[in-house]
Amino acid sequence: MKLPEYRYRTITSLSGPILFLNKVFHARTGETVKVCPPDGRTLDAEVLEIRGDTVMVQVYGETQGLDIEGTRVVFTDAVKKALLSEDLIGRVFNGSFEPRDGLPMLIPETRSPISGSPINPAARARPEEFIETGLSVIDGLNTLVKGQKLPVFSSSGLPSKEIVGMVLKNARVSSEGTGGHETPEHGRRGFVIVFTALGLTFHEYSFYMSIIEEMKSKFVAFVNMANEPVMERLLAPRFALTVAEYLAFVRGMDVLAIITDMTNYCDALREISTAREEIPGRRGYPGYMYSDLASLYERAGRIKGLKGSVTMLPVVTMPEDDITHPIPDLTGYITEGQIVLSRELHQKGIFPPVDVLPSLSRLMQRGIGKGKTREDHREISNLLYKYYAGGRELRKLEAIVGRDGMTGQDRKMLDFALTFEQEFVHQSMEKRNIAETLDKGLEILKAVK
Repeated sequence: MKLPEYRYRTITSLSGPILFLNKVFHARTGETVKVCPPDGRTLDAEVLEIRGDTVMVQVYGETQGLDIEGTRVVFTDAVKKALLSEDLIGRVFNGSFEPRDGLPMLIPETRSPISGSPINPAARARPEEFIETGLSVIDGLNTLVKGQKLPVFSSSGLPSKEIVGMVLKNARVSSEGTGGHETPEHGRRGFVIVFTALGLTFHEYSFYMSIIEEMKSKFVAFVNMANEPVMERLLAPRFALTVAEYLAFVRGMDVLAIITDMTNYCDALREISTAREEIPGRRGYPGYMYSDLASLYERAGRIKGLKGSVTMLPVVTMPEDDITHPIPDLTGYITEGQIVLSRELHQKGIFPPVDVLPSLSRLMQRGIGKGKTREDHREISNLLYKYYAGGRELRKLEAIVGRDGMTGQDRKMLDFALTFEQEFVHQSMEKRNIAETLDKGLEILKAVK
């Protein structure tokens, strides 16, 4: 059935990507709009707010030089939807869900609103089962579990891009009872990565495209460049998560959704909020940023009775290395742990420079142990944390009394902390499976026993 369309030429003003129209009597919030300037272009847009007969419309494309008097605005009476099909796998799109790989748009099997819908808490299945990333500091100490949302807290100048690249190349799922080794069903059919990159420079774009070409896992990619419309940074994660939900809960796949960088998303949210002349909150971000982030993060999970899962690994760059900044602060309230990168470890040449002590995976205990990773996983993890924390604390004492003034056991703990950083945390670009990670942990624990 063709939906009715209503056309207006009543634009009163333009503020950046925001159009204001009056005398509009057929509109609803979230409705898809077509903006048709006299030059023949057609720009996608969306209704943001309605006040009486005045409507605020967000334009997705470039509005500079737009002829207000000659522009026609078409209200479609429809909401923005994603085209869904299993043929999405292996494709690369921009933030508006248009092909970026030079191939034609797919023929959809179905369509779904990109706003999604929250999973009923009563219908949620508890996250469990292990996802291997190939990074010992995550797999061994901060295990990622199917259905979890686990952010990476980075800072400017730290190698979050390279860490994401390693996860893209090495991530896989393991089947219960295989001791952490993937089965043919899981390895070839049941696992897919939905990757979203926001606000990329050309250098970053080239890096991620080279990684995608090397990927062995199935993937769908959404890539937004820094010089593309700001609104695409808000749309891309929603398109990506709609695709992830379809592949997980309709097609029964285990989906790992990686989003980098959520700071660019929040900055876009602030820019749009400023254009709408909304009252700013902390650091100029809108007061609804918490609920907006929750509308994305809470789409991760598992549903009772369905086979698939959506696991989320967002990257957040902390401005000025400040973990109390509104973006990481609010993210921490919603998600289930965090992986924190350390500038100090990075300066020591440790890769990945993950600071183990403030890092945490709250759901780790549900994804490890006999039949999932290995029976001794929990014990090894606890001992590594115990001795490394002790060694870190003793470094303060060493700075005061010197190494010669410490006991033999204290010196062992200091040596362990150094060995832990250099041999367990540091692995350069080498991939380690879970068995190799746990064996490495046992090996360095021998020094303090």
